[in-house]
Amino acid sequence: MAATTNSTTTPVDSVSADELAAKAVQKRYEGLGTVRTKATKGKGAWYWAYLEPMLVRNTDTGLPKAVKLRCSLCDAVFSASNPSRTASEHLKRGTCPNFNAFAKPISSVSPSPTTLAVGTATQNNRKRPSSVTVTATGQDLDASGSGPGYSYEATPLAIVDPSRSFGELAYSPSPGAVVTASDGSFAPQNQHHLVLSGGKEDLGALAMLEDSVKKLKSPKISPGPTLSKSQIERAIDLLADWIYECCGSVSFSSLEHPKFRVFLNQVGLPPVSSRELAGSRLDVKYEEVKAESEARIRDAMFFQVSSDGWKVRSVSSGERSLVNLTVNLPNGTSLYRRAAFVSGFVPSEYAEEVMWETVTGICGNAVQQCAGIVADKFKAKALRNLENQHHWMVNLCCQFQGFNSLIKDFNKEVPLFKTVTDNALKLANFINITPQFRISFEKYLLHECGSTEFLRVPLRDHESLNFGHVYTMIEDILNSARAIQLVLLDETYKMVSMEDPVAGEVAEMIRDMGFWNDLEAVHSLVKLIKEMVQEIENERPLVGQCLPLWEDLRTKVKDWCSKFHIAEGPVEKLIERRFRKNYHPAWAAAYILDPLYLIKDMSGKYLPPFKYLTVEQEKDVDKLITRLVSREEAHIALMELMKWRTEGLDPVYARAVQMKERDPITGKMKTANPQSGRLVWETYLTEFKSLGKVAVRLIFLHATSCGFKCNWSLLRRIGAHGHSRVGMERAQKLLFIAAHSKLNRRVFSSDEDKDVELFKLVNGEDDVLNEVLVETSSVSIGERYYGTGKTTIRWLAVSIVGP
Repeated sequence: MAATTNSTTTPVDSVSADELAAKAVQKRYEGLGTVRTKATKGKGAWYWAYLEPMLVRNTDTGLPKAVKLRCSLCDAVFSASNPSRTASEHLKRGTCPNFNAFAKPISSVSPSPTTLAVGTATQNNRKRPSSVTVTATGQDLDASGSGPGYSYEATPLAIVDPSRSFGELAYSPSPGAVVTASDGSFAPQNQHHLVLSGGKEDLGALAMLEDSVKKLKSPKISPGPTLSKSQIERAIDLLADWIYECCGSVSFSSLEHPKFRVFLNQVGLPPVSSRELAGSRLDVKYEEVKAESEARIRDAMFFQVSSDGWKVRSVSSGERSLVNLTVNLPNGTSLYRRAAFVSGFVPSEYAEEVMWETVTGICGNAVQQCAGIVADKFKAKALRNLENQHHWMVNLCCQFQGFNSLIKDFNKEVPLFKTVTDNALKLANFINITPQFRISFEKYLLHECGSTEFLRVPLRDHESLNFGHVYTMIEDILNSARAIQLVLLDETYKMVSMEDPVAGEVAEMIRDMGFWNDLEAVHSLVKLIKEMVQEIENERPLVGQCLPLWEDLRTKVKDWCSKFHIAEGPVEKLIERRFRKNYHPAWAAAYILDPLYLIKDMSGKYLPPFKYLTVEQEKDVDKLITRLVSREEAHIALMELMKWRTEGLDPVYARAVQMKERDPITGKMKTANPQSGRLVWETYLTEFKSLGKVAVRLIFLHATSCGFKCNWSLLRRIGAHGHSRVGMERAQKLLFIAAHSKLNRRVFSSDEDKDVELFKLVNGEDDVLNEVLVETSSVSIGERYYGTGKTTIRWLAVSIVGP
């Protein structure tokens, strides 16, 4: 018995508002179905391959209530008001977990919208609307639509053939959806008819079966573990701490990234509000860290203020530089205090005001708690003025900057540096801009090093060159020396050098042994100083180490002069001038008073190293000690100094202080307990009452202002919010939290520096392989090795070189 299915008609006089709304919903549903059908034929948007219209019916009246869109990949349901936006947010942005894995062309998807309906007909062919909707749990509803809540119509494989009885079911083997005509009838296409033994009652079970099949074919992301409220709060606290301590490397807005939200859901955490982390949570964390910092400062008897960032390296016009003010405690720890943002030229008076405000902000009126200040600039004015006004203070200049400035001195005043710079510029520019040389150079460079690249040539800025960039160019030339020399054997270049006088001059320079010797000499000296600078930055030496550091530099430079046959006089003169600019009497006093530097004499006593001081430095020790004590104690302190000079320290305690152990990271021998020298004065050498006060305030002082390094990302953010009070406050709080954490962990490098080192390590194996290839490469010419340093220049002994 066949039943005809036509559109349901409603008398005009009985039309209600609900029925009019239902008609509009039905029309919207059919319109989306038409659009999707066209899309399957290549005349529509791509996303209709994955979004299927659904008709939601009211379970009380059975009338259409709303139109939804269902994702065929993950069964998520969305509003049908804006399909394009839904597709963009759900599919393209990675919210749908199965989009990439199960994406398929739209031509493989059935063109019809989803519905499941069973039409019935009476014997007199009167049309009576009757539908069966399948809920998410597979339950059937009766013809009146009764049931708990409302349900949407699923996507079954089976449909009912209107020409057969309810005991028969039309089945489509393809993973398509049922076509519902605009009049409510079914439009099955190419269907193989099946008869289900349970008749109409099997429809719900069939829908559940197909739902299980879908879940197996397109598995959803398994829900994350269930966490307790306290576990969730603890996890979010740790996440917030990590973001704060990254100090701008991780953006707060990245918390809104769809994939990060999926990750949080996977581990059982709720979405995290970026506004909360940048607002109330940041405020609470800042107050907590600030209270801890101030408590630790109160526990210390005295402290040193460190100020770094005044010496601006390279700040573009309009950008701000960051001045970090840190507190160094006697126990060797450092605490972040505040940041000052400056731009352009900073007068000495302003720096002096900022540093003194920092001191008074820490200890109030008890300013004698501040033992001194170390800064990377303003030694001649601001630091000296504060020291003259407050006799108990010892203000030092940063030795990191002192050694760096020595490179600038050499570049300006040593003629060898100018000669090497000019020759290197001439060679590098010629290689980069001369096509004939460049082609041959790249060929040999690829063979020797496995890669080709331009030599890095510095640009002149107001008729001056940044020697850091010159040093990089010299390194490039030395690393490419073999390839440069091989170009001279190339027939093409031989012809060019005969015609072009500049090419001939460059060829003569490449053949000149003196050119390579000078190049290596400059590179070796700068590398020597840079390695010492790097060690100073890593080790952060105390004031007592300053004299040994400069003496070590003098010894190394003397060896360098001897190795490269350079006159010692001019070089030593520059070192001595820079030494005097940086020197402070506290260097000599701390060197004498720190038990770490005691020397064992012939009698077995451990005595202060007075013999390594000059006469002027010995006088400086007396003057400084008398300045740091009261007038009444001055003569007592000098008498105790004489006793310390003649008796020294008990050998057992001296050996305990000087005991060393190997650092597990660097492999170098280091002092086992850096605080033992100060503790000996406070606990064992109690008879030196006046001298002991001076000693404990001196030997803990830092000789460098190197400390927390801020990420450039945060500095850019500060620049963007420079005129926003709220933005600046948040930046200050974020900076304080990050610096406090890094100083506690003694991490003094920025994340950018770590990334650079990481990529160097990643490429390290390739570099080693390239070196092996260079060593084992066969060149059918003789070689003789030239060079005295670590960098060995391979000189090609060929006929064109000459005798």
